[in-house]
Amino acid sequence: MASLSICVYCASGTDDRECLDLAAALGTEIGRRGWQLVSGGGNVSMMGALADAARAAGAHTVGVIPKQLVHREVADTLADELVVTDTMRQRKQIMEDRADAFITLPGGIGTLEELFETWTAGYLGMHAKPVVLLDPFEHYRGLLDWLDGLRERRFVGDRALQRLIRTSDVATALDACAVAAGPGGNRE
Repeated sequence: MASLSICVYCASGTDDRECLDLAAALGTEIGRRGWQLVSGGGNVSMMGALADAARAAGAHTVGVIPKQLVHREVADTLADELVVTDTMRQRKQIMEDRADAFITLPGGIGTLEELFETWTAGYLGMHAKPVVLLDPFEHYRGLLDWLDGLRERRFVGDRALQRLIRTSDVATALDACAVAAGPGGNRE
């Protein structure tokens, strides 16, 4: 199979050991598979653990970061490719364009915003790339319960909810990316 490019959304502020270990495990597995990592370009928290582990396992890493965050000295200057943008909107567009699939790890409001934008675009047919929620610690349990309530009230349809692949296992998350992306990736 051709190399896939996996965009990962995750926290840039937590020091929770379980979450840092999850990010590192995902990065290691991306590298072990010979795939490329596209991330938010940070060198801190889960973003840093993810990128460091991916590089250590042989992955090519692409960090995409707005220049305002570079000036705060949180840029992953060890990235194989560091793309500096003027705005957050440009950052997200480049990350989406460079990815064959998306995985979301635990995170806060920025991570949620990235997940929802990518998920909504896929549901609306703007791309056919896999969108995976990797959540072994039930970080998103309340959100998923709320979404089920929206489905019951017919604010969200089954098809939209089925567009999000949910798993608690790193290998399963990456397998879903590989299967759904197909040979040579699935860029649209």
